[in-house]
Amino acid sequence: MKLLDGLWRVERTGGLLPPMIGVRKRVRGERGETLIGPLLRWPFRLEDRAEHVALIYDPPFSSWVDELRPEEADAWSGTATLAGREIGRFRMVRIDRT
Repeated sequence: MKLLDGLWRVERTGGLLPPMIGVRKRVRGERGETLIGPLLRWPFRLEDRAEHVALIYDPPFSSWVDELRPEEADAWSGTATLAGREIGRFRMVRIDRT
């Protein structure tokens, strides 16, 4: 998904998500990863759905899905879901187009 290729800063906007200090998402094509600080990496695959793009995390975290919708140039709004239930909202802002 070329529109999402790059490095993104993640900002919490609501719900039960913890503060997102130091959280980023890196996307390349149909794969990506959530980066937490300098060491933790949480891989996912992208799936283009009718109304949004889904980030589906690799097992054992595959019940965690982020749903993204375009907001404006270089920003997307996201909903974090666990087993299909919303647990929080966030915003992604592009840092780099790598």
